[in-house]
Amino acid sequence: MGKSTFFNYLVGNRISIVEDTPGVTRDRVYADSNWRGRNFTLIDTGGIEPESEDIILSQMREQANLAVAMADVILFLTDIRQGVTAADREIALMLKKSGKPIVLVCNKADNFDKDKDEAYEFYNLGLGDPYPISATNAIGIGDVLDKIYDSFPEKTDDEDDDTKIKVAVIGKPNVGKSSLINKILGENRAIVSDIAGTTRDAIDTEFENETGKYVLIDTAGVRKKNKIKESIEKFSIMRTLLAIERADVCLMMIDATQGITDQDAKIAGEAHEAGKGVIIVVNKWDAVEKETGTLEKYKQEVYERLKYLSYAPVIFISAKTGQRVNKLFDLIQYVAEQNALRISTSVLNQVINEAIAIVQPPTDKGKRLKIFYGTQASTKPPTFVIFVNNKELFHFSYERYLVNQIRKEFGLEGTPVRIIVREKSEKEINKGGI
Repeated sequence: MGKSTFFNYLVGNRISIVEDTPGVTRDRVYADSNWRGRNFTLIDTGGIEPESEDIILSQMREQANLAVAMADVILFLTDIRQGVTAADREIALMLKKSGKPIVLVCNKADNFDKDKDEAYEFYNLGLGDPYPISATNAIGIGDVLDKIYDSFPEKTDDEDDDTKIKVAVIGKPNVGKSSLINKILGENRAIVSDIAGTTRDAIDTEFENETGKYVLIDTAGVRKKNKIKESIEKFSIMRTLLAIERADVCLMMIDATQGITDQDAKIAGEAHEAGKGVIIVVNKWDAVEKETGTLEKYKQEVYERLKYLSYAPVIFISAKTGQRVNKLFDLIQYVAEQNALRISTSVLNQVINEAIAIVQPPTDKGKRLKIFYGTQASTKPPTFVIFVNNKELFHFSYERYLVNQIRKEFGLEGTPVRIIVREKSEKEINKGGI
């Protein structure tokens, strides 16, 4: 039908998976767009199959119904080449019952002057004027956007998006990502079934509770590469990486019954490399047999396998029963604050000078490393520029020592810390001052 092509054109990104295979878009996908100065959110749904009994198709229908219930305006996309079908009539009846404004769009009018006359048949659906378009060639879309704009409810003061923490739920397939989001939201937000890899698209959901405002991003589970046969799965991996890029905090979900796998390590590594706040969420903890010390032992194993995430807090939950799920939010708030922490130059240099006094910088062939001063260059993650006399002398072991001292003083739990080393001569330092 071309919903995803149309959706992607409106938001200017390839957000929905576009393939010739019918039924590729299975969950609701969200994206922000703007027309004539008005911000709005688009929801791309799976196609509605009115009579299907198939487990996935029936859940797709439920997802589409949820999207209709949430929407202010409904875009009903039809195929001008096929003409009005029996399914179109059934969907039109269903949409009219919603009582929402409906914009009827007839896609695939690629030879526009010739094809647009075919749209008259669609008046039979009783949904008002049909709008012929070509999503592929971007023809007629402006008229559709004008109609959407005219159908919007009256404008309200936009809330500040900066107050919302973007949380990506990442991990391998069937680890319980969608189950966790469903438990948090109390609705069947993402399709949950026992078929591994059911969630193909990354899905955004705005959510608010007493701890704050959030955007939850449910990502497609990343499969092992040797299992990726469809190009659809490749898109899903790209989407997971994009979701990590967009996030402030990543919930790295691990299946407690399986332990840490190489796949877990790879996904967690992506979040670490992207400089995001990370919380390691061990799910299905209710299914693990426990004795004294089981939790601490498991936590130790996590840190042994994921050494580079030694800064990340670990929480043990059950998305199925809701065990400790409510404790996640205080942790998310804390990690987001740590990831965005800014330290004044004077305070930072006090810590650096104390660190130098405790452990002298290394020497090599009679040359000693001199650290002149440091300053914070950016946040998300906290990134510090250290000015030295000789970059070659600034060994990784001393960098790690300095990072540990900075963490000891300021916490920075749940976030990577980056160090950038710059070389300057004493003459430059004395001339410029500190």
